[in-house]
Amino acid sequence: MLYLVATPIGETSEISLRALEVLKEAEIIICESTKEASKLLRAHGISGKKYEVLDEHSTPDDKAALVPLCADHKVALVTDCGTPGFCDPGADLVRLCRQKNVPVKSVLGASALMGLLSLSGQRLDEFVFRGFLPAETESRGKALKELTKEHRAIIVMDTPYRLKKTLNDMKEHFSNRKFLLTLNLSQEDETVLEGAIDKIISGLKFEKAEFMLLIYPK
Repeated sequence: MLYLVATPIGETSEISLRALEVLKEAEIIICESTKEASKLLRAHGISGKKYEVLDEHSTPDDKAALVPLCADHKVALVTDCGTPGFCDPGADLVRLCRQKNVPVKSVLGASALMGLLSLSGQRLDEFVFRGFLPAETESRGKALKELTKEHRAIIVMDTPYRLKKTLNDMKEHFSNRKFLLTLNLSQEDETVLEGAIDKIISGLKFEKAEFMLLIYPK
């Protein structure tokens, strides 16, 4: 069986009791980074686990090879932080397991998306989750231009090192909209910035950070 175990997005104690129970009992831990996964497990007194890696470099054959492990063992899938299968390669493993009738269970926990929405101070009954924008310049520009037609709230995310690029993209394409930017949620340096894009950029104290960006509705 495959368990999708949500892990802390910041503070290591922000993890459910059920998640710790599953991690203790799991025979195999599938993770993005053995360094990050083992660090989390050690923080909770868990050691001696067998690790398999599933990341953006994993090939289709790599992913297919994990399915029999999930069929024959109790396996926990974790990401570096947050919920596995959400904007990461874990989604491919979930699909493959379901195709082979391997049971998949969710072990819910911390959510950066829900954190962002709850910090908005607004009731957002509808929103568009755009997720990660394309990295390639031309494709990115086309995606942003298409998004400008959307009147509902839009949620965008990207890798930490594209933080400033993303904000500059917003200045170019959404200069008339209001924003909410969350940085390093649940960490000691957690920061929330709200307002026009120029205000956000001028208030930014990070070169890179884990972030999510909410573009408020028109």
